[in-house]
Amino acid sequence: MLNILRTWVDRYFGEEEAVLLTMILVGSLLIILTMGAVLAPAITALIIAFLLQGLVDRLEGWNFPHWLAVSIATCILVTALGVFFLYVMPVLWQQSVRLIGEIPGMLTEGQRLMSLLPEKYPQLITDKQVQQLVGSAGRELGAIGQHVLTFSLSNLPILAGVLIYLVLVPILVFFFLKDSTVILNWLTSFLPSKRPMLSQIWHEMDDQVANYVRGKVIEIIAVGVTSYVAFVMLGLNYALLLGLAVGLSVLIPYIGAAVVTLPVLIIGLFQWGLSNEFYWLFVVYCIIQGLDGNVLVPLLFSEAVNLHPIAIILAVLVFGGLWGFWGVFFAIPLATLIKAILNAWPVSPPATVDEQA
Repeated sequence: MLNILRTWVDRYFGEEEAVLLTMILVGSLLIILTMGAVLAPAITALIIAFLLQGLVDRLEGWNFPHWLAVSIATCILVTALGVFFLYVMPVLWQQSVRLIGEIPGMLTEGQRLMSLLPEKYPQLITDKQVQQLVGSAGRELGAIGQHVLTFSLSNLPILAGVLIYLVLVPILVFFFLKDSTVILNWLTSFLPSKRPMLSQIWHEMDDQVANYVRGKVIEIIAVGVTSYVAFVMLGLNYALLLGLAVGLSVLIPYIGAAVVTLPVLIIGLFQWGLSNEFYWLFVVYCIIQGLDGNVLVPLLFSEAVNLHPIAIILAVLVFGGLWGFWGVFFAIPLATLIKAILNAWPVSPPATVDEQA
């Protein structure tokens, strides 16, 4: 048994770089799991700086000085944060409160509609099944409302943390962009001078991950804004809240659009019933999803991530469970990184019989 284990270790960890990469991955994971809450502002700033690096490079390509390009990118970030928290967040909060207040009425109307089903389809559903379904839905909605109330009352101190983020994150982003070369040179100074595997992984991931992340941000904004404008033109209630939900749904491939479709159609059904407005909502929503999947995604992600759908869904579940929103956002890049590491991992040839002896 020990010989088998020793042979496996020598084969997959016989190279210096393999041991070094293992230490880097384990150390990074431990830091995130143990100090993730403390380092959250720095991690958030690092991710945002990564997103804005493309804008800085584009401005420098137009002969802007580095300091000016970084300043413009930081000002855009501060402006976007200000608009979101001063104008978008209050509307989202108002619409969320209104929606929660109307849920009991929706439940009552849904109960009335479902009570008609046993009369129309007695062979498919009974009164007892309807009562059980309505009771279960009422309990679930009550529990959700209680959780929302508890969350709102117990997390008021988080407002202070939000203010810290609003001040600290832009400052960190500015310095990450300004001194990115210095920081990278300092980090690489701790690595061996000859590192072919690490260089291969870095070059394989740099452009691909950068293009994917920036493209995903553009997709979220484009789909969310388009959905919001369409919902406003149709007169749908909670247009901003639903538009944001549709925009964020593109984070989860394959199932995000299916999940967010239900609340959009339910709210439209309770607002208009089975009228022409509801059917127009359904058609417009299908057009938005179709344009996203068949036009916008191929345009933004010309270099498709070569991952199996099962691998993508598992990555979303695993990384989303570990790191929440950012885990879902970076699930596909992280899965691609794991694939790149497995492809570049040095494997020593198996020992011969004489070597084993």
